[in-house]
Amino acid sequence: MLANLTPFLLHWAITAFALWVAAHVFKGLRFDGGGALVVAALLLGLANAVVRPLLVLLTLPLTVLSFGLFLLVINALVLMLVARLVRGFHLDGFWTAFWASIFMSLLSIVLGLVLGGTPEFTVETMPAPGQRWL
Repeated sequence: MLANLTPFLLHWAITAFALWVAAHVFKGLRFDGGGALVVAALLLGLANAVVRPLLVLLTLPLTVLSFGLFLLVINALVLMLVARLVRGFHLDGFWTAFWASIFMSLLSIVLGLVLGGTPEFTVETMPAPGQRWL
């Protein structure tokens, strides 16, 4: 169980750090305290895991027509949703969310590669010798 918890905590820390740096870079993005930052990072990860895929699916024709650029708008909307839900997390408008989400995505990618490397996923295509799937 601890093996599954470590990547989650690392991703949460990277997201919190990216939010903290973005709050210092963009004057329209701010936090009242560390608690709001931590909760916002957790909720942003949850929203990216649950809400974002639904939005991507619902706006797939628009995303295809824009050659994927509408995904940037979806990222900004998810960040705005988190700002609405977390008390102490203030976001001044769409364009601040748009540019901050791009900045945070790039920073998270770089930090993820430096700190955690690329995640390894294995898919079982056959049962191990001497075992059955069912």
